[in-house]
Amino acid sequence: MILAQVAMCNFPTIKDAADVAIATMHSGIQVSRVELLDEVQIRAINLANDKKLPEIPTLMFEFVGTEAYAREQTQIVQKIASEHNGSDFVFAEDPEEKKELWKIRKEALWACFAMKPKCEAMITDVCVPLSHLAELISRSKQELDASPLTCTVIAHAGDGNFHVVVLFDPTKEEQRREAERLNHFMVHTALSMEGTSCIFLGLSDPPFSSTISIQHLAKEKGNIKRKNVV
Repeated sequence: MILAQVAMCNFPTIKDAADVAIATMHSGIQVSRVELLDEVQIRAINLANDKKLPEIPTLMFEFVGTEAYAREQTQIVQKIASEHNGSDFVFAEDPEEKKELWKIRKEALWACFAMKPKCEAMITDVCVPLSHLAELISRSKQELDASPLTCTVIAHAGDGNFHVVVLFDPTKEEQRREAERLNHFMVHTALSMEGTSCIFLGLSDPPFSSTISIQHLAKEKGNIKRKNVV
């Protein structure tokens, strides 16, 4: 019987988490999804869902195969994670537990608005060769942490793609300019690493990001769910 198995692991730094994602993909393990969430995104998830997850960079994995195969692959990934300071490795077996873990991930964008409900979100979308992912995320994270704006990182780490949700007050022009500066920093950094940037789901103003409010998100909810936004 083919099943989808879910695992989650925490890391002290976002580079450690990115390194594990890269090592996992290079190991030849058949992972259907590898998602990276930074500590700010985890904080948003805790706030929005009344959770108590450790507020540190986190990787989520999905393995598809027989139960025995999934367990074997999970053990290999757990070993890789332990070599990069991974901790609190959790393997979800119960169907409801697996569903709850991925629900947290799928509703990440909604969770951001729980932190800043009056803000809009500028969502960046960049992608680099997997070998450059850790460097790109690390450099971007340094810039984001130095910014006065609240920013979260959500990466499809298995394919070198990651988003940043930059929250800003649309009534304050200096915050919009700062959001645009951060976006351009990440885009140009990705391009310098043989990467690319995409217009986000056709919702964005050209060329490299989209801006969305909680009201817009609610209106687009059905469309967003179908397209698996962020």
